Amino acid sequence: MNAFAVAAVVLIACADSAAKTPASVSTASHTMRLQQVGDRFQNPVYVTSPPGDSRLFVVEQAGRIRVVKNGVASPMPFLDITSRVKSGGEQGLLSVAFHPNYRINGFFYVDYTNKHGDTRIERFKVSANPDIADSASSSLILKIDQPYGNHNGGLVMFGPDGMLYIGMGDGGSGGDPKENGQNRNALLGKILRINVTRTDPYSIPAANPFANAAEGKPEVWATGIRNPWRFAFDRTAGLMYIADVGQGEIEEVDVVQSSRAGVNYGWNIMEGDACYHPSSGCNKAGLELPVLTYKHIANACSITGGFVYRGRRVPSIIGHYFYADYCAGWIHSFKYENGAATDRREWTIPDIGHIVSFGEDSSGELYVVSESGKIWFFAAAT
Repeated sequence: MNAFAVAAVVLIACADSAAKTPASVSTASHTMRLQQVGDRFQNPVYVTSPPGDSRLFVVEQAGRIRVVKNGVASPMPFLDITSRVKSGGEQGLLSVAFHPNYRINGFFYVDYTNKHGDTRIERFKVSANPDIADSASSSLILKIDQPYGNHNGGLVMFGPDGMLYIGMGDGGSGGDPKENGQNRNALLGKILRINVTRTDPYSIPAANPFANAAEGKPEVWATGIRNPWRFAFDRTAGLMYIADVGQGEIEEVDVVQSSRAGVNYGWNIMEGDACYHPSSGCNKAGLELPVLTYKHIANACSITGGFVYRGRRVPSIIGHYFYADYCAGWIHSFKYENGAATDRREWTIPDIGHIVSFGEDSSGELYVVSESGKIWFFAAAT
């Protein structure tokens, strides 16, 4: 029996009609397919792998992590913390990150919403059974109070520098009423960066912009973020991609060198590349504007950020950053070259349900996570 489910859908690429200039449009046609992994999961929200590990780990929103080996999901969860998690809407167990030295120390980190609605970053350790975590090994790394139930961010990921990055939304409601995005003394509305390797629970990396400043939280790496549900690192190019969910009109993708500290992405002065309060004007000085935006037209409503493809299965898409829109159901991609989004493509796909996340395994292969409970991987067309 094939290790992967036989269901597959073909993707056909055409020029992205939203491209800003004809020069940025690809006229070539390419095809690939999405092939289903395993069977069906319960509200999956993320998929990843430990470094150098062929297994997949699927995060289920209710508070479980499932292991997939050779295309088959283990019946016993790798981790089950459903009793601690408040799940529903934008809350729940939202991601997992495996330590770069996971093979040696067995540490992994989760981002979840506790029963009070607050964000907790916790460390766990694998048990003697490599497919089962030690649920009693929980250690609190960071707790962040959430004033509202939305805009929790939700991603933890190790960067190429070995630091743990944490995406934090602005705290919720609408329009950033607490003004967290531009408040350097708040952890909300930020990308955080901490060192979890040498000091328990963590230490502040010296390169953090406010590490030795009189003002500003030392954990802060970047400011002006609305809701970074998903971000990614392209280790080959040394870039960081942030897909920041917009307010009511504009979605955005930001791309910067991953080593750049203290970048201000503009929220809530800006929504995407436009002034959020145009009647009062806005000062764009010192703000990093997105490399790509799109408006809420044709049912678009919320960007789902993905990854840059660096796998081997589909050579024709190497270097493309993939992203989706949760409501519209499409998948788009582009290449980042000379500071701009080029070779923009729109991939025509059948209805696979709301796309809630992308995933990347240890070989650089990409996955699509559907709210329907299905997970698909990118494969070459046959």
